[in-house]
Amino acid sequence: MDESYYVGAYWGPRKETALECARRAELFFHMLARCDPSFTQWYRAGRGFPRELPGHPVHPEIKELEKLFLQSRNRTDVGKKVIEDLGFSRIMWNAKEEATDLHLSCGKYSPWGGPNICLLSPPSKGAIRNRLLRVPVLTDVLTAMATAWDPDFAMASSTEMVRLIEKRKPEVRVGWLTYLSRRLGTLPPLPAPVRIEPVGTLGWLLVLSPEPMTASNPEHVAFTARIRQLLDRAGLIERPEPEPSSEDS
Repeated sequence: MDESYYVGAYWGPRKETALECARRAELFFHMLARCDPSFTQWYRAGRGFPRELPGHPVHPEIKELEKLFLQSRNRTDVGKKVIEDLGFSRIMWNAKEEATDLHLSCGKYSPWGGPNICLLSPPSKGAIRNRLLRVPVLTDVLTAMATAWDPDFAMASSTEMVRLIEKRKPEVRVGWLTYLSRRLGTLPPLPAPVRIEPVGTLGWLLVLSPEPMTASNPEHVAFTARIRQLLDRAGLIERPEPEPSSEDS
């Protein structure tokens, strides 16, 4: 498994305040901490943190998270005015070595500049990576993302597999594990060994295989492509291009 695996959740324009995003983030961090011991403490960049630590410790409480989101707002080059529709963004990590990186981008309601995201990237090697890249852990991580952020879709896959499977942009990505919101449509029948689990009333989690799906295995690529095709026929893959608002026209 020398491929670059990640877990990502994506959703379209959604206007939310820093406080609303902080509430979601607090729930996410609490759920994430139960997924693996390495997810109990996160750090951020900034001056003055103790050198024995990976960065400034992040306390997953609403007030601190709201403050961090407010500090992250995009501003204009001239005048330094807040660009409200670009929302908030934070990058964090959990260790100096064998770190998992976490990127949160939320509260964005501009149709331009990409989706809102929750992106978790495990270490590129080591024992922690091997522990994280297992179906039970990834199922819990995706469930945490879906529950806290209510994305349109989420998936766990390797970058190499996504490059082989993805046909157009933007589209719902299909991976080793895939979460689909009920907002996307109705789930079609899928062949074995796909396992389908409901995530509350929000959507479905599809597990394509109990073992890691790799881009280096032609059978894995062919099966993932087949599932994508079935979902595409059911209208669950295509995502509309953003349309300019009346303010843009």
